[in-house]
Parts: sequence; C-alpha cells; structure tokens
Amino acid sequence: MTQTTSQPTTRRFTFRTLILLLIPIVLLAGVIALFLSTGGGLDLESPAPVENLAVENYVLEQNEIQLHVRNTGPDELRIASVIINDAVMPFTVTPSPTISRLGSAEIHVNYAWSEGEAYGITIFTGNAIPFAVDIPVAFETPQPSARTFWGFTLIGLYVGVIPVFLGIFWFPALRQLGRRTMTFLMAATAGLLIFLGLDTLAEALEAAAAVPSAFQGIGLIGIGAVATFLLLDAISRRQTEVTGSETDRRLSIALMIAIGIGFHNLGEGLAIGAAYNVGEIALGTFLVVGFIIQNITEGLGIIAPVLRDRPGLGRLALMGLIGGAPAIVGAWIGGYTPSPFLAVLFLAIGTGAIFEVVYEIAKLIQKDTARESMPMTVFSGVLTGMLLLWVTGLLIK
Repeated sequence: MTQTTSQPTTRRFTFRTLILLLIPIVLLAGVIALFLSTGGGLDLESPAPVENLAVENYVLEQNEIQLHVRNTGPDELRIASVIINDAVMPFTVTPSPTISRLGSAEIHVNYAWSEGEAYGITIFTGNAIPFAVDIPVAFETPQPSARTFWGFTLIGLYVGVIPVFLGIFWFPALRQLGRRTMTFLMAATAGLLIFLGLDTLAEALEAAAAVPSAFQGIGLIGIGAVATFLLLDAISRRQTEVTGSETDRRLSIALMIAIGIGFHNLGEGLAIGAAYNVGEIALGTFLVVGFIIQNITEGLGIIAPVLRDRPGLGRLALMGLIGGAPAIVGAWIGGYTPSPFLAVLFLAIGTGAIFEVVYEIAKLIQKDTARESMPMTVFSGVLTGMLLLWVTGLLIK
C-alpha cells in the first residue's frame, strides 16, 4: 500500500478575500454614522464647553514671552486673553487665535520681564476657561548659536561619553580575573541594568504626566518599550541563527547593552538640557556631576560580556560612543526644544532596550553556569549591581 503525503495548500489573497475583509469595516462605519446622527436616543450635547489647552513650552526673549500651546480638547477653541501677574496683556497668535483639535499655535506677548523673577500666566479661551502656566525663574531661553551648541555638546561629553569610556578603560584589568569573578561581573551588569531599566521607566512615567492626555502617554510608553524589546529580541535571534559563534553572540549582547544605555543617556541629556533651558542652572549642574559619577558604571556594563574575548579597540570605541554620545543629542533637544512627547518616547525605547538586554544576559549566565551552578555568585552580583546604582543615585535624586 502506497502512502501519499498531502502537500499544504497554497492560499492566495484574492479580490473575494478583500471583499470579505472590508464588509465588517463598512458595516462598522455605518453603525458609527447611525449612532452619531441619532445620538443613540440620548442627548449628547454637553451643557458646558469641554476645552483643554496644553502649554508645551515657553520661550523668553528680550521684552517678549512666547508660549507654544496645543489644543488637546475635543473641539476647536479660540484664545481670547492673556494675563500675566494679574495684568491683562496685549498679544498675538500665530498662525491664528482659533486652534483646531490637536493643532498648535504660538502666543507672543510683549512684556518687559525681569531676569530671576517668577511669573504666573493665565490664558483664557473664548468660553472664559482659564489655563495657567508658571515661570518659576525668568531666564532668557538659549538660542541656537555656536556658543550654546558647543556648551550643550560639552555637557553631553561630560555626562555620557567621558564616564562611559572611563568605565571601558577597566577592560585590560578585568580580563585578568577568573571565571567565577567574570560570572559575578555579568550578574552585576544584569543588576545594574535592572535598576537602570526601572529608573528609566519611572522617568518615562513622570514625563508622561506632562504629555497632553490626548497623546496617551502611558500607551506611548507601552508601545515604545514593548516594540523595542521584541525588535531587539528578533534581531538577536536572527544573529544567533546566522553566525552561531559564541564570541559573536557575546559581542552582540555588548552592543545591545550599549544601545540600551545610549537611550538612557539620551533621556539624561534631555533632563539636563531642559533644566538649563528654563534657567535652573543649579539643578542642571547638580545633575551633570551626579550623572558623571553614575555613568562610569555603564562602561563596565558594556564590556562585561566580552571580557574573555578580544573585541579590538575600534569596536570598544564604537560601543562607547553608542552608549555615551546620545547624551549630547539629548542635551541639544532639551536645551533648544524641550518636548515631553519626545522625552516619553525615548525613555520608553530605552526601557524596552534595557530589559531585553537583561533577558539576553540572563540566558548567557545560564549557559555559562550550566556545568557549575553558582547561585550565590549570581545573587550577590545582581544585588551588588543594583546597590551600586542606588548608592550613586543618592547623589542625583
């Protein structure tokens, strides 16, 4: 008796399939249209206007205050008046005082503000709904110039590039250590990244509070973190299938650590640049010093997976730049155009990248300790890494 193996039937996307997919969508559109036209038997008219105006940032120039606003309410609104410290001020709005939903505008107020003073600004819409913004310290907003550009670049170098490279300089000394010590360092790197990932997530949640509700900051964090985690996991699996080399795998993990740390340093640069942008010089200086101390441990985290290999100076330098240089970009963005939306997105991406790297390191540790179990070494390493960042974090928070 001859056995025949059935071949899988090849399915093709046909016009009939397209029609079957579109029918529920068309019917759903009809249901929505019917509900909107009839109100579902309910009176859907709001007894009071629902408006929401978000002040995304402000710019102080000589004798002028600029307010960058966005309409995050359900309907269009109109800017009617601007009050500064209880005084009604003349103003202009570009492109128009009437702002459509999710539209943005710039409010220009001619006002002779004094440096170092605090100001309270209230914006009234056409429906007499107030929206307030406070300027805690009046300070001329840094404008793009060669001097400020170089200044923010130096801040990024101090915060990101230099300390990360100083951590990488431990590479020759750490190569002399034994197998158990290297496992301890890998576990310490995992602990360091766990703490870093939790800290990045907390910063993202804090930044999400400043994002207009229409942009759903919490959802943005979820999208950025989950998408980054899955994307890096797919890339890692693909590289493992292609190369299969243990050395290349460890190098790939080190590179992903650098990428995750890079996104975290991008968020740090944003925070420092934004502090300088609004004149909080003392806060900015404090953050710079604290981050310099903390970020030297990030260089250690980058080199930990490749301590038993010889990656070469070029690759070590590249990973150092990937991990540290984003702090420069973050300082530029935060110093010139601070954006809560971008801050949340970058921090969410950093969160996903960091936790994916922790997952890869855990698999690497499990493989390295398959012959000789070292649970206490792994435990003490993870705890040491977390405590190390907690202690250095005391200088920043």
